Amino acid sequence: MLGLLQGVSELFPVSSLGHSVILPRLVGWHIHQNDKFFIAFLVATHLATAIVLLLFFRQDWWRILKGLGRSLRDRGIAPDDADAKLGWLLVVGTIPAGILGLLLDNKLRSVFASAQSAAIFLFLNGLLLYGAELLRRRAPQAAEDDDTRIARQVGWPQTFFIGAAQAIALIPGFSRSGATMGGGLLVGLSHKDAARFAFLLATPIIGAAAILKLPELAGKEGNGVRGPAAVGALCAAVTAYLAVRFLMRYFETQTLTPFAIYCAAAGAACALYFAL
Repeated sequence: MLGLLQGVSELFPVSSLGHSVILPRLVGWHIHQNDKFFIAFLVATHLATAIVLLLFFRQDWWRILKGLGRSLRDRGIAPDDADAKLGWLLVVGTIPAGILGLLLDNKLRSVFASAQSAAIFLFLNGLLLYGAELLRRRAPQAAEDDDTRIARQVGWPQTFFIGAAQAIALIPGFSRSGATMGGGLLVGLSHKDAARFAFLLATPIIGAAAILKLPELAGKEGNGVRGPAAVGALCAAVTAYLAVRFLMRYFETQTLTPFAIYCAAAGAACALYFAL
């Protein structure tokens, strides 16, 4: 159940960590988000999600890597090299998210470690998604390639801000993909391009975070967990693939509003239930 949930909620803008904290409390499982075995389990499911994203956008990543190589060879980004610019945008967006994640991960996990707080922040995540829809800029109509539109529309300071905003996902209840999609809408991306940029930016961040914690899964913290973690990772891979495939089609015509309503309603209902 946790693996299936991880694959969906990591990519849907509804907070995978928040759902992973809330679900055990709802069904009465004796699992706490700071338990060593639970963190080891999440490492496997996150790594599976990152691998699925990498494979799903493999053609984009191949073009991006070649663009980065050209820019390093030429010591600059050609004005018409959208792949190179998009690659460096992803680098710029990854740096603040990675630094803030290393500095704040353990602190925020310990401060906001309850299902009650996760439910409250899930409610606030709904408000943030709705606010992004209200404040979003109208995306210009262009017949360019998807990645070319993103590279043209997003600037360097905006990418840095969006990358830093992802750190809010370290608080259970706030969504990494929601923060990135919302930031994309605010800078003028369409829903489809905002989702694409969010998934491209999430791939190295989720993957690197999982790889850094792999020693915990391989070490004593992983004793007794590796089997369930493998099953959870397989389930997360299946639902992550279905989720990204669905969302890329969904955002061609739809908005974040249904997810905002869900987060606000589910967060308020769970917070009330836990309080009573």
